[in-house]
Amino acid sequence: QLQLVESGGGFVQPGESLRLSCAVPEFTFDRCAIGWFRQAPGKEREGVSCVSSSRLTQNHADSVKGRFTVRFTVSGDNAKNTVYLQMNSLKPEDTAVYYCAAGGIYSSYSYNYDYWGQGTQVTVSS
Repeated sequence: QLQLVESGGGFVQPGESLRLSCAVPEFTFDRCAIGWFRQAPGKEREGVSCVSSSRLTQNHADSVKGRFTVRFTVSGDNAKNTVYLQMNSLKPEDTAVYYCAAGGIYSSYSYNYDYWGQGTQVTVSS
């Protein structure tokens, strides 16, 4: 069973930044698309960002796009087999448990992902 491990969640104030990490097993790192999802209490799981297996293409939900820029970006570190979700200009509505997932299809839909991490809590509040 492939296991992903997220880290980096925490408590921040509105406008601040956080970087989440997703450790991916080495043998699948460059074979899988990685998706980031979040789930707030009482709400359905939402796709936030996803990146292709080549790490050259990424997509983001409208909810994490600002007026002129994208608030969230995804990057990867091949040496560490880790994918990052950089979250800037955080808002209270970004509060949720964040999950990373790996799958064979580059997609923003959770059903296309086969392997999931345990989640990390992000709380944005003043």
